[in-house]
Amino acid sequence: MVDHVYADLSLAALYDRLNPWGPGDDFYLGLVREAPAVLDIGCGTGQLLRRARAEGHPGRLMGLDPAAAMLVQARRSRADVEWVLGDTRVRLWQREFDLVVMTGHAFQALVTDEEIRGCLRGVRAALADGGRFVFETRNPGARAWERWTPDRVREVTADDGTPVRVWHEVQGGGMHRGLVRFTETYAGPHWRTPRVSRSVLRFLDADTLRGFLTEAGLTVVEQYGDWGRGPLTATAPEIITVTRRS
Repeated sequence: MVDHVYADLSLAALYDRLNPWGPGDDFYLGLVREAPAVLDIGCGTGQLLRRARAEGHPGRLMGLDPAAAMLVQARRSRADVEWVLGDTRVRLWQREFDLVVMTGHAFQALVTDEEIRGCLRGVRAALADGGRFVFETRNPGARAWERWTPDRVREVTADDGTPVRVWHEVQGGGMHRGLVRFTETYAGPHWRTPRVSRSVLRFLDADTLRGFLTEAGLTVVEQYGDWGRGPLTATAPEIITVTRRS
C-alpha cells in the first residue's frame, strides 16, 4: 500500500523490504515485457519498471507517483526510466501507452467517485488504440481488513542494521460505506516514539467497479480472483481486472 507515510525518506527506504517481489509482480512483469510503452500509476519505488529495464526492456517505461520520497528510491536505482511526480492530473497523455498498470492495490487509494472517474479518464486518454489497463483491488468479500490487527507484527531491517517493527490497526470496527480506515505504525530503537500514519482505502465489488470502467470507456476483457488467474468468486482474495480502451 502506497500512501503519504512514504513522504518520509527513512520509511520509503523500507518499502521494498516490507513488500518483496511476489506472484503479483510476476503477473505484471509478464504484461510489461509484451508492451512497447508502459505507464505505471502509483509506481512507488519503481520495483516493477526497474526489473523490466534490468531484463532489457527496450521501450518507453514511465513511473508516476505522488510521493517524492518513493521516487528518490526509484531514481537511485535506474536513471533510464521516466519518473514523474504526481498523479494523472499532472499531465494529459494522448494515446501514448500500450499498457497502463496500477499495482500494489494503489487503485484503492482512490476513495471518492470523482477521484476514480478522474483517474480513469486519464488512463483512457493515455492508452493507445487497443491498449490495456490492468490493475487489482482487494475483493471486499474476502474481508482482508479483519486480518489487519496489532498482533500481526512484521519486522524488517533498516539501512543502519536496526530492526523496525510494523503493524496495522483498523479504526471504527471495520468497513463503512466501502471505506476502511486504519493506522500503520512503525517502531524502532532509533526513533524516540513510533511513527503512525492514517490511511483510508476503498473496497469496490466487481459490479460497481465494472460500472466505473464502462462509464470511462474501458471494456473489461478478463477478471481473475488470484495471481494464478483463478476465477473471480465471492470470496476470492483479489479482483484482478484487464481492460481495453473502448
